[in-house]
Amino acid sequence: MLFSRVGIPQEILTDQGTPFMSQLMAELCQLLKVKQLRTSVYHPQTDGLVERFNQTLKQMLRRVVAEDGRDWDLMLPYVLFGIREVPQASTGFTPFELLFGRQPRGLLDVAREAWEQQPAPHRTVIEHVREMRERIERVMPLVREHLAESQRAQKRLYDRPAQPREFQPGDRVLVLVPTATSKFLASWQGPYTIIEKVGPVTYRVRQVGRRKEQQIYHINLLKRWVAPREQLAAFAQEETPVVAVGEQLSPMQKAEITTLVRQFKDVFNTLPGQTRIIQHEIRTPPGEIIRQRPYRIPEARRQAIEEEVARMHQLGIIEPSRSPWSSPIVMVPKKDGTLRFCNDFRRLNEISSFDGYPMPRVDELLVRLGGARYISTLDLTKGYWQVPLTPDSKEKTAFSTPGGHWHYRVLPFGLHGAPATFQRMMDIILRPHQSYAAAYLDDVVIHSVSWEEHLDRLRRVLTELRRAGLTANPKKCHLGLAEAQYLGYQIGRGLIRPQSRKIEAVQQATRPTNKTQVRAFLGLAGYYRCFIPNFSSIASPLTDLTKKGQPEKLKWTAAAEAAFQTLKEALSSSPVLHAPDFSCPFILQTDASDTGLGAVLSQEK
Repeated sequence: MLFSRVGIPQEILTDQGTPFMSQLMAELCQLLKVKQLRTSVYHPQTDGLVERFNQTLKQMLRRVVAEDGRDWDLMLPYVLFGIREVPQASTGFTPFELLFGRQPRGLLDVAREAWEQQPAPHRTVIEHVREMRERIERVMPLVREHLAESQRAQKRLYDRPAQPREFQPGDRVLVLVPTATSKFLASWQGPYTIIEKVGPVTYRVRQVGRRKEQQIYHINLLKRWVAPREQLAAFAQEETPVVAVGEQLSPMQKAEITTLVRQFKDVFNTLPGQTRIIQHEIRTPPGEIIRQRPYRIPEARRQAIEEEVARMHQLGIIEPSRSPWSSPIVMVPKKDGTLRFCNDFRRLNEISSFDGYPMPRVDELLVRLGGARYISTLDLTKGYWQVPLTPDSKEKTAFSTPGGHWHYRVLPFGLHGAPATFQRMMDIILRPHQSYAAAYLDDVVIHSVSWEEHLDRLRRVLTELRRAGLTANPKKCHLGLAEAQYLGYQIGRGLIRPQSRKIEAVQQATRPTNKTQVRAFLGLAGYYRCFIPNFSSIASPLTDLTKKGQPEKLKWTAAAEAAFQTLKEALSSSPVLHAPDFSCPFILQTDASDTGLGAVLSQEK
């Protein structure tokens, strides 16, 4: 260690590297009564002599090591000796002379002695010490003079473009720090808030949204935050698709999201795109054709049908057809009173091959998302309509309207193979990003822990969607949320909860009167069974009503009423689950009764 050569110092100045911030280093300094000083982050000028010497040492090592560089540690002592026996530009003397008071015997000295063959002078110890002290006394004034002149020259050069600056507590500032993708790339991030002035040129800054909420920065890494003008913001909104962003984001983070949306305004589009990744094929037995008569259409709905057909034709979704195939159409009322154009492909689905491509498990997606600090969700515009059909499959989707015979050019809603094809496409697109992005059909989610990381990941996913030719509906996208609604759940901040509107639907459910209504209620409540302890036992009286042999018109019992009300009350108590931490041990709890068997994983916090 250095202590063996120069003794134990009273103070040590280090950066905030992991070895210097460790508990071992702190205990060592406490044991030796050494005051430990640390530099502010990202400001190597505080210990500039050390940093500059390291740079010089690396440059010299590059010149002497072998081509593969594996012998650098063997050459290090020789390089250090060469540096220490050469006079320094600032002081005019070698480091050896300033430390030991004499010039060391180097390789050139050995060579000179061999040439001159002069006998070495013989001195006593007292004479050697006296001469060394006299030499140091003569050298030190010269060293101070040279060093002061060198520092004055360096200060003049540094001060030419410099201007005095100062911040007050409460001021909003931007911080220049390395990006999440590379330590060698820095960007201004913020705005953050000045808490206090720690030293003449250092400030403590509160940085909301970062891993370390408070940090000390040198003033050279700070600049005052100036809010953008309202006129510019209004102009940007006209040019940029309107996308919902997290309310907890800072103005700077919202501006970064706006810039990102503007860069990908071709992706954020209310019109469906068309992918180049995959095509959907409807495989049917050779020679078999489905030809059904159209359903009778009420006169009041004819205009709505013609308008929807004209709109789809204009978008390139359908085209006129001469196909022998034909499936009927139906108009389904929406909640807002409008009508949805649908095709009845049940007969076509009966004869077409089934695609067994698996769908993602919702519970696995929730586990991945629960611990995220930033979540973005993308809803693809008319998802199925962005997948083209194979040429042979188009005629199989034909349908008739009062205005003509048509078939689809793209994947229509209602085919049983549509979800598998669409999920396969999304898995192909997001496979390089599966560690932080996932899709359940046309619902895409991106999750991250830090803001810089989230912005980079969001950009990567949007780039993949652009390459695939897909678009996302800006009205249904949400970026940079702390908590997001996804697949019927409220996720984020380490918590998983059912959506409030789904809970309201359960609470407002009326008592079932037939098997179909019981199954519908159990399906809705069962989707959130992970929030209801002993769900199978509680729901057992209702499940018994759906068994084979039970009458279609229910015999409602007191046990069924109790189960019905208990399930409604269980979901109305705001149940919450915590996202698991896989670095901690799990506790398995089980229970069983005559009517049910259950198990749950838990962790101690």
